[in-house]
Amino acid sequence: MKNEMKMEFASQSENEGFARVAVGAFIAGLNPTVDELADIKTAVSEAVTNAIIHGYEQQPGKVWITCETDEQEVEICVIDNGRGIADIEKAREPLYTTKPELERSGMGFTFMEAFMDEVWVASAVGQGTRVTMKKRIGRE
Repeated sequence: MKNEMKMEFASQSENEGFARVAVGAFIAGLNPTVDELADIKTAVSEAVTNAIIHGYEQQPGKVWITCETDEQEVEICVIDNGRGIADIEKAREPLYTTKPELERSGMGFTFMEAFMDEVWVASAVGQGTRVTMKKRIGRE
């Protein structure tokens, strides 16, 4: 049975934990394994952190998350109206970061791709970014 939720929160670092917990609670009905739940929560953390640190550059803004479940699949979108990504392919390269002074590892997209089955990134400079991630629960 299909289910969905939407949430909006301020682009503040302390809300990253809130996003993790909210998405984890929402997908609990799919009965994920501990590893599946940890993977999804990590991917959400990375996407939200990217929106806050890179999208808004720690300035005020909003982050939106939509989450849909259908059968044993979850689709999560993390959306911001921040500065956008000029070169998506470059941003997806392991260890690439635009914020080395903040000791960013440049592994955000790499982690999302490792922990989720599919990851799409749509972005426009000056308009924001949408990261869409999918994972099938119970494949193991």
